[in-house]
Amino acid sequence: MSSNNELLYEVVDGIATITINRPDARNALNAAVRGGIRESIERFTKDEQVKVLIITGSGEIAFSAGADLKEMSEQQLTTPEDGFISDLKTHKPVIAAVNGLAFGGGFYLVQQADLVIAADHATFGITEARHGRGAPWAAQLPLLIAPRIALELLLTAQPISALRAMDIGLINKVVPAKELMDTAREMAQQIIANAPLSVAAGKAMVGNVIERVLGDGGQRAKAIWEHVYQSHDAQEGPLAFKEKRKPNWRGR
Repeated sequence: MSSNNELLYEVVDGIATITINRPDARNALNAAVRGGIRESIERFTKDEQVKVLIITGSGEIAFSAGADLKEMSEQQLTTPEDGFISDLKTHKPVIAAVNGLAFGGGFYLVQQADLVIAADHATFGITEARHGRGAPWAAQLPLLIAPRIALELLLTAQPISALRAMDIGLINKVVPAKELMDTAREMAQQIIANAPLSVAAGKAMVGNVIERVLGDGGQRAKAIWEHVYQSHDAQEGPLAFKEKRKPNWRGR
């Protein structure tokens, strides 16, 4: 096992596991975690002996609450740089084992995974509107679920349950929390038992279809959200979170 204390990487029987290890901060994605995910994905991709990746969080409360708002407020972050929240791009299968709430950037990690298994108490939400921040990364979401449900998540910022997430096709399975990691590893072993070229081609084919349908939608989404990132409200939201008070929105 390797670790930067806040992000753990372990390989057992051809399965790599990334664990976001900030349970006291609801596994928020600070700079150390984001960098650790980036390095771990690169390591996983290059290691020919490792076939499947599982990403999860420490504890039973949160998979990840998203970007670290306290850190963002201290840095007065406006428009995040490309790749601010590490992507999970790799030619090998990635399974998200969601052990609790997956909000904001945590939702983004779930959205990127190839397969998703959730504990029965897990919840999923795009909470950026609560904090005046942006979600251009969600441009792909209407290709995964119904557009009206994507709008519900984006506009209300209210989470949905694991069972509803499964009903709308966002995730694959819901299991009791104590069975989460065993179920994820079982699915990983099922993948490993299959012909590797077929597995790789299956992932590549589905990814290619999504990319072709989305087209330049990801870049256009960034332009749509730019004025949000540059606004007063984008600073007020994280600051209010840090100061534990209601935000004073100005709409500018």
